[in-house]
Amino acid sequence: MVVGTTDKIFTLDPAAAYDQGSYVPATQIYQHLLNFAPGETTPKPDAAEKCDFTTPVVYTCKLRPNLKFANGDALTSASVKYSFDRMMKINDPNGPASLLGNLDHTDATDNLTVAFTLKNASDQTFPAVLATEAGPIIDEKVFPADKIMDDDAIVKAKPFSGPYVITSYDKNKLVQYSANADYVGILAKPKTSMVSMKYYASSDNLKLDIQNGNIDVAYRSLSPTDLDSLRKDDKVAVHEGPGGELRYIVFNMNTMPGNTPEQKLAVRKAISSSVDRDALSREVYKGMYSPAYSPVPQGYPGAIEPFKDIYGAKPNKEQAAKFLSDAGVAAPVDLNLQYNPDHYGSSSSEEYAAIKSQLEATGLFRVNLQSTEWVSYNKERARDTYPLYQLGWFPDYPDADDYLTPFFGPNNFLQNHFEEPDITAQLTAEVTQPDKDKRLAIIQQIQRDMAQKYISQLPLLSGKQIAVAGKDVQGLDATLDPSTKFRFNVLSK
Repeated sequence: MVVGTTDKIFTLDPAAAYDQGSYVPATQIYQHLLNFAPGETTPKPDAAEKCDFTTPVVYTCKLRPNLKFANGDALTSASVKYSFDRMMKINDPNGPASLLGNLDHTDATDNLTVAFTLKNASDQTFPAVLATEAGPIIDEKVFPADKIMDDDAIVKAKPFSGPYVITSYDKNKLVQYSANADYVGILAKPKTSMVSMKYYASSDNLKLDIQNGNIDVAYRSLSPTDLDSLRKDDKVAVHEGPGGELRYIVFNMNTMPGNTPEQKLAVRKAISSSVDRDALSREVYKGMYSPAYSPVPQGYPGAIEPFKDIYGAKPNKEQAAKFLSDAGVAAPVDLNLQYNPDHYGSSSSEEYAAIKSQLEATGLFRVNLQSTEWVSYNKERARDTYPLYQLGWFPDYPDADDYLTPFFGPNNFLQNHFEEPDITAQLTAEVTQPDKDKRLAIIQQIQRDMAQKYISQLPLLSGKQIAVAGKDVQGLDATLDPSTKFRFNVLSK
């Protein structure tokens, strides 16, 4: 089986991997205590035999006996403790440590038992967090405790306990996987023993190869025009699944335009009143993405549309101008807006050209639009280089909190210097509220507050998971599910 993609691997080290390109290999090679079986939205034991709250603040997992990594090292509770301690200690700016904000410490109470002590009781999301990018179990004999490990060194050491092991690694060109005969967990034994992932610089070549049968599956990111064409090609099938993908602009709260916090907020409100999401959806993406008026996509329990309610579904130049003038901000405002041309699909260039045109059409903004390739982009945004910048989100677990806590909590993924005590308190409240209706009410209030009082990011579009495959390929519908984990083990032909 050969799978093609335009995504890029940032790193194979889980402590610094919080992007879809890196999580595809991680999904195959690392095991989690809990994981999502295909089609499931509730995590089930994987490396663990069982997990439960043993007190309101202690979540305890008992591991399966005799687990081991592909290099022969034993996988024990010490491995699990090391994995989480290391993730939190390194706290890499590009990594998923922010998902562990409620974890106080981890103890290995015996060889097969690990106990997570949480800061707040009754965490409704912690079991799902264990199944995310924050949860891969690593080999404590291989990974250094305080720094990121080089990909080639990882491949050579074979610290893998997932359904597959990497047998050949040419980063972002060709990665080859072989079924791991020693894997024991919730995921089925691989239906295909050898899988290769081929990396493309452009979606044009990806489309050509899937049409000509040179690859079996094309997964991320074909352009809307490509997909429109492929739907009419009787040699391939276009598969869709629930996505929850979100595209948005991030505001660096320190370096964005404005001399005071009030002026910066006025600029953000004016931008919110000036973008035309429907035009982006219709003209750039041909309906492949839908307009997003909240950080939580529609379809998730608790999702509302406060950006539509407050700023309208269409651009409102008069409202935008009033936000600026009331705060004493002179127009036009100069905006330095950065986007990425490769990681979020080739249409990003067209999308951000359209956003520039929309903003400048109001006469209130002058936009300096720049682009940077993904690996450099990730590093530069962590250095405060970009005042406004594009990001996209692929959910870690199917819950509205996954669009809130990672964005707006302390040490958040956006790296944009946003932290507000009232939002932090509300995030804690929704995560620890066992009453469903009360929890959903808090989730809705957070969305309203972020749209009205803060706007640290501007949601633009939400989309589905899409893959294109030869007619002889089976199993794609089993992996394009709400977990957004792309699993090789269910694929066959």
